[in-house]
Amino acid sequence: MTTNDKIARRKLSLLELAKDLQNVSRACKVMGYSRQQFYEIRRNFQTFGSEGLLDKLPGAKGPHPNRVSEEVEAAILEHSLQHPSDGPVRVSQELALKGIQVSSGGVRGVWSRHQLLTRHERLLRLEQTTREQKIELDESQIRLLERFSPEFRERHIEVHHTGELVAVDTFFVGTLKGVGKVYMQSVLDCFSRHAWGRLYTNKLPISAVHVLNNDVLPFFESHGVKVKTILSDNGREFCDRPDQHPYELFLQLEEIEHRTTRVRRPQSNGFIERLHRTLLDEHFRIQGRTKWYESIDEMQADLEKYLDQYNQKRPHQGRNMRGQTPYAVFLKGVPKAPKSQPVKSETKAA
Repeated sequence: MTTNDKIARRKLSLLELAKDLQNVSRACKVMGYSRQQFYEIRRNFQTFGSEGLLDKLPGAKGPHPNRVSEEVEAAILEHSLQHPSDGPVRVSQELALKGIQVSSGGVRGVWSRHQLLTRHERLLRLEQTTREQKIELDESQIRLLERFSPEFRERHIEVHHTGELVAVDTFFVGTLKGVGKVYMQSVLDCFSRHAWGRLYTNKLPISAVHVLNNDVLPFFESHGVKVKTILSDNGREFCDRPDQHPYELFLQLEEIEHRTTRVRRPQSNGFIERLHRTLLDEHFRIQGRTKWYESIDEMQADLEKYLDQYNQKRPHQGRNMRGQTPYAVFLKGVPKAPKSQPVKSETKAA
């Protein structure tokens, strides 16, 4: 029973009590009503019946006569969808340039009816509309969504088995006296976080091909795994004309798909970037302060020792790793070969 029903029943009880007592003043005193209220209740009951006992709020019934038209309301909602961060004054001015006259108060009225008064609510509407409909977002909308939406902030690379996606990158280690600049070609299996690394004094395409051909692909082949896709940034050691660039040609020969990240978007290849930070914190910054290197071969030998410990013995705290070592996850993620069905031999009747 709603509150209005309870009030209507109380008013009906007042009328019945006044009829039984045959005394309006006494009935009003018992029920807590005034005589003026009693006569108003009785008049409404005699005129409208039981519906006259329900409280009716004062004011205009239906849409307010000053409400904006449906066309103007649709234009406000469409503009708020395209520009969710604009305030009511800005929306009013933008629509005025299009020949649509509406005040900032009218804009707020439309927002109030559609629960869009706050910028966060308008951004949520943009997110919901984007989820339900396939529309193109401009750069400003994407930045707003990535800033306010946890779903956009917490996106992850989804990988289902070993070898499905391998990330590569070139990392500047530092400058070695008597040698020059030292770069590391780093490779990482995104499913297991198993890592490879080799140091060079350049970042040419031939160096990127060398680490794949000598270290990475033989390791996958020894475990019966085929590398499906390689993810890299848009560095010149990885990308150029597919019919001339050595790295692109090598991937074509190995039948490996090549994907690249967005320009100036290193978080698109976050697995390999996190590996670089781990190598800096746990290896390069420590070894650089405790050992004097005279050649790149000495640095490579220590790097291989660390990577062996990283892959075989170090528990990994990354997403979905649960404290396991990368090599253990690498073995668990090896795709199982499909079972071949035995061929039924047809026997001839004697």
